[in-house]
Amino acid sequence: MHDFHYKNGELYCEGVPVRTVAQRVGTPFYLYSSNTLANHFRAFDIAFAGVPHLICFALKSNSNSAVLRLLGREGAGADIVSGGELFRALRAGIDPNKIVYAGVGKRRDEIEYALKIGVLMFNVESGEELLALDQAAKDMHTVARIALRVNPNIDPRTHAYISTGLKENKFGIPIERALEFYQIAKGLKNVDVVGVHQHIGSQITEVQPFVDALEKLVGFVHELKSAGIDIQYVNIGGGLGITYKDETPPLPKDVAQAVRPLLENSGCTIVMEPGRAIVGNAGILVTSALYHKKSGEKRFLIVDAGMNDLIRPSLYEAYHDIRPVVESDAAEAVFDVVGPICESGDFLAKDRKMPELKQGALLAVMSAGAYGFSMSSNYNSRPRAAEVIVKGNEYYIVRERETYEDLVRGEKVPRQLEG
Repeated sequence: MHDFHYKNGELYCEGVPVRTVAQRVGTPFYLYSSNTLANHFRAFDIAFAGVPHLICFALKSNSNSAVLRLLGREGAGADIVSGGELFRALRAGIDPNKIVYAGVGKRRDEIEYALKIGVLMFNVESGEELLALDQAAKDMHTVARIALRVNPNIDPRTHAYISTGLKENKFGIPIERALEFYQIAKGLKNVDVVGVHQHIGSQITEVQPFVDALEKLVGFVHELKSAGIDIQYVNIGGGLGITYKDETPPLPKDVAQAVRPLLENSGCTIVMEPGRAIVGNAGILVTSALYHKKSGEKRFLIVDAGMNDLIRPSLYEAYHDIRPVVESDAAEAVFDVVGPICESGDFLAKDRKMPELKQGALLAVMSAGAYGFSMSSNYNSRPRAAEVIVKGNEYYIVRERETYEDLVRGEKVPRQLEG
C-alpha cells in the first residue's frame, strides 16, 4: 500500500497534488510520503510483536536525513555499510545501540569511528576483518561486539546482481566453515561474540528462501551454543521485495508467520534489516517530457531524468511503472522513455505503451523510493535532483537541488597547471 493516488484525474501524494510540488521545485525531483514510510515500518514492528526484535532500516536504500529521522522516531535502528552511513544515522538521532555495521570492506578509520560511538555490533565478513577489529579494539582499549555473517548458500530467486547468499557471492563466511571462525573469535581478547548474521539477497518475492536460510541458521545457532558460544542476536537480514509490476511479494506478517516458529524458542533477539520494503513504494521520481523522436519504427519520449537520477532500469533492466501526473485521454503509442545522458543504456522504460504526452507534461516514475537517489550520480556533470517529503496536506524540501557550483565544490586547480 502507498499514498499516491489520483483525484479528479490528477496524481496526489497524500493530500498534495504532485503538480504543485513540480511548479515549486522544478524537475526532476524525488517525492516521498511520510505516511507510507511510517505505515511500512509499523507493518514490520507489528508482525514481530511479542518477541524481542530490532528493525534496522537499511540506509543503503535511502539515506535522506528526513527519512531517517522519521523512521528513527518510529523506533527504527540502522543497518549501515560505511562510515558515511554511520554519520547520517547518528545525525538523524538514531541510537548507536540500535546500529549494526555490515559490509565486506570496512576501513580502519571507519572501524575506529564505530568503536568510539559504540554501535550494537559489527557484522564480520572475513577472517582478516575479524583480526583487524580485534587489533583496532585493542589499540583503543575497548571491545568490539560482533556477529559473523554466515553464507547459507540459499538461492533467493532474484536478480543475480542483488543475490548475496550463494557460494559464488562475495559476502559472508560459508556456513560449513563458520564454527571455526567463531572459535577463533571466542579466543580473541578484544572481541565479544554476541550474534550471528545472514542476508541472502534483495527484492525477494517468496517466503520459502527466508525459511530455507533460517532453518540452516537456527541449526547453526544450536551448534554454537553446544560449543559454548552464547548467541544473543539472530540477524535474519532484509531483502523482502515490493511490487514494481506484477510481483506478489509476501507481506511482513507473512514472513513473520513463517519464521517466528523457528526463532521463538531461541532465546535471542531477532534483528531485521529491511530497506526496499519500507521505502520503495513510499517514493516516486517526477520528470518532465522534453521531446519526441522517431527513428524508423522506434519512438522515443525524451525526459529530463536520466540514468544518473535513477540507474535501476539501466543496471538491472528493472521495471518501474510510469504514469502521467495529469491523466490524459490522448491516443496511446509505444515509446522508449529515455533520458538526456550520452549512453545508449540511458532509459527509464522500453517499449512502454502510454498516452501521447505533450512537451512539458509531467510523468511519475513509481516505486522509486529505494535505490533511487541513493544510487544517483553527477554523470555528465548533471546536478542531482531535489528531494521532497509530504506530510498530510503539506510538503517540505528535504534536499535542495544541486547547483552548478555544487558540482565543482572541493575541486582545485594547482597553480602549476594555470599556464
